[in-house]
Order: sequence, then C-alpha cells, then structure tokens
Amino acid sequence: MSPLRIDHATTTGDFSLDGQSWTVVNNVWVIGSDTDCLIIDAPHNLAPIVEMVAGRSVIGIFCTHAHNDHINQATEAANLFSCDILLHRDDLVLWDQTQTRPPSIRLVENGETITINDADATILHTPGHTPGGLSLYVPSLEAVFTGDTLFRGGPGATGRSFSDFPTIIASISSRLLVLEPETTVYPGHGETTTVAEEKPDLELWIARGF
Repeated sequence: MSPLRIDHATTTGDFSLDGQSWTVVNNVWVIGSDTDCLIIDAPHNLAPIVEMVAGRSVIGIFCTHAHNDHINQATEAANLFSCDILLHRDDLVLWDQTQTRPPSIRLVENGETITINDADATILHTPGHTPGGLSLYVPSLEAVFTGDTLFRGGPGATGRSFSDFPTIIASISSRLLVLEPETTVYPGHGETTTVAEEKPDLELWIARGF
C-alpha cells in the first residue's frame, strides 16, 4: 500500500459565537494514501477539500470541534463523499446552534481508533476550547491534529461560551504534551509546531491564564 501523506489547504470565512462574528483563516488537513483518505474539519469552502481528495475514497470527516468555522461544509462534504461525520457527543450542543443534525453524524469517544489505509490513528478527547474538542494522533506520521486545543504558542481560546481554561490545560498536559517530543502539531489555525517546542511553556500559560 502507498504510504500516508498529509495534504493541506486554508479557507477563509466567518466564525460566529455569542452574538459576535470574526473573519478567520482555517486549516484543512487531509490524511491519506493514494486510494483512501480522512478529512479533518470542513470549514468555509468545499472546493479545496474536493481538490485535495482528488477522487479518493473518503473514510470520514473528523470534526475537531463544532464551532461553525470548522463544520460549515461538513454535511455537504459527507453527502458528496458518502461518508460519516465523526464528532464527540459533548459538542452536539454547539453543532445544533448553527447546523441541522444529519444522519451521517457518528459519535466517537476518547481512545477509539480510525484506520486510514493501513495505519491506525487514535482519537483523543481534548476538551476545554469546547466540551467535545477532539485531537487525532497518527503515530506513523509522528503527527497530532489538535483543532483549536493547541497552537504554536499556547492553548486555544477559552473566553467564550462552553469553554474552560483549567479544562484545556488538563487536556493539553495529559493527552498532548505526553506524546513523543518530535510529534508535529497540526492546528486548526496558523502554523504547525511540535510537542517539544510547546511543552516547556506549559507553566507560563498557566501563570498568564490563557
């Protein structure tokens, strides 16, 4: 079988919550071989996702969380690719704020495994930015896809509804910073980083409160 690769695109659109709206640039990641792939988040524009999929079989759309800027195209993509939407049950409350709930949603839990081609990826429940925040660890790629839980420079935002700073710190310290130091962190926005780069700053984040 062909080795896994990571394809990447960015899309720009609006993130809306608590009666406010911001223009944001989202990362879209597609993990796969020459024949099969997994989409990580489906934000503002379906066209770059279709281009990255490039005719491959899609095994699912993995939603790191249910803020609208990460799921706006999820239902359309699931219909197009005839696949499930993978989401944690604790984020259904956020999904329901902006989307109709489709039958293609499959609720997943911490520790479940997704097999992509011939490689296993482990689902990590990493709440804090949202209650059902998820990350995906792919050991064969030395990669973890963290959505808005961990970025270059610190945790995701916790100043809005359904978020909590102590919870995100617990998620990062117990489920992300324990990964191998060379693991590359692929976030929902911005540049990649590594576990080794971020781990020394944990106490700084705790002290500053964000």
